[in-house]
Amino acid sequence: MIIDAAELDAASAYKLLIGSVIPRAVAWVSTVSPEGVANLAPISFFTPVGRKPPMVSITLQPRSDGVTMKDTFVNVRDTGEFVTNLATLPQADAMHASAFEFDPGVDEFEALGLEKEPSEVVRPPRVKDAPIAFECVVDRIIPVGDDGVDHVVWGRVVRFHIRDDLYLERGRIDTAALPAVARLAGEYTVVDNVFTTPLDEVLKARHGHRMRSLDAQGAQSAGWCPLDGKDRSPSGAASASGT
Repeated sequence: MIIDAAELDAASAYKLLIGSVIPRAVAWVSTVSPEGVANLAPISFFTPVGRKPPMVSITLQPRSDGVTMKDTFVNVRDTGEFVTNLATLPQADAMHASAFEFDPGVDEFEALGLEKEPSEVVRPPRVKDAPIAFECVVDRIIPVGDDGVDHVVWGRVVRFHIRDDLYLERGRIDTAALPAVARLAGEYTVVDNVFTTPLDEVLKARHGHRMRSLDAQGAQSAGWCPLDGKDRSPSGAASASGT
């Protein structure tokens, strides 16, 4: 299949991007409004972009109406600060529920029953029990797209918070102890295996295998297909809290 990108609308292009760029690390981004209201949102358009100073990038789309800016973007733009929290499997339900489009005046930590942990340099709190968090200050905001409603945000990391047991000698992270959650298309996956190359025998054994669903039962677990899931809006928002 060859598709001319110029013929696609935003929703169609979004489906191809999120179904092809997989898995995507999830930044569980906490912000605070100028009025002091805390916000949380999972952002899967997320990646490191620099080392000295350390910098990360998040890309924010508008809300599901395609026009209104998300609270996360408004807060980042207006305050110049945010925190990326690493979402792991024990917090996956709450992380997904934070994709619901709450009213701007709602403290999402309180709405989701999550505890706050104070940051050292920036105003937004961290998610308590998140094993890793980056305190960030905005370096630049770049409008992207024909209509300019998507925005790339580069954040300079000013504090790394690493759970003590994860911090190894020579400044390494014990990645084997992190059941990190990543995004596929509308679904999630968990990082729970590792390999090095070459893989000749492993490839033979796994030839033709499909992904398994952790939350399906019996034969449905092995026969999972993305068409079985719900469509997601180009904003990445959940349709209702907890769904």
